[in-house]
Amino acid sequence: MTPQEAAAVVNVTTNMWEHEHKSTCQVLAAVKDANRDYKPDPKSRSAWDLATHIATADVWFIESIINGSFLFDPEAAKRAESQFKTVNDIVEYYRKTLPEKLRAVRAMPAEKLTENLDFFGFMKMPRANFVLFANNHSIHHRGQLAAYLRALGSKVPDIYGPSADSEKK
Repeated sequence: MTPQEAAAVVNVTTNMWEHEHKSTCQVLAAVKDANRDYKPDPKSRSAWDLATHIATADVWFIESIINGSFLFDPEAAKRAESQFKTVNDIVEYYRKTLPEKLRAVRAMPAEKLTENLDFFGFMKMPRANFVLFANNHSIHHRGQLAAYLRALGSKVPDIYGPSADSEKK
């Protein structure tokens, strides 16, 4: 991958993620504090756990890409998640922080975007590719959370078009 190709990948992906960000904020906001402990199965994460994971993991991914290494500190993750007391705290953090991080990765020199990073020995690829991987990770968990919404008494917002909850009857 050339630096120009890497910059193009990052530009396209961050533009897409900025669009996805709006939908993710809507899905996060659809979780209500009164029902945030809902989970469809004992093995599942609760709606609260998914919401905090989406907000903190998306930021962690982009910071890791910028810093050039993926380091997971369970205690730091717990501290990051503990800053949230309400669903609104999560939404406001995500609404403010993710766009800042996306701008920072977009501003990186193109040559840096071609550097290979190691993801916990599981895979190695250029930083530019990890931006797309991180966006896919976010969409995956947003889909999980969106699937919870009706069961926990919320309406499913429009994501890729109208949902049955937003269509006029």
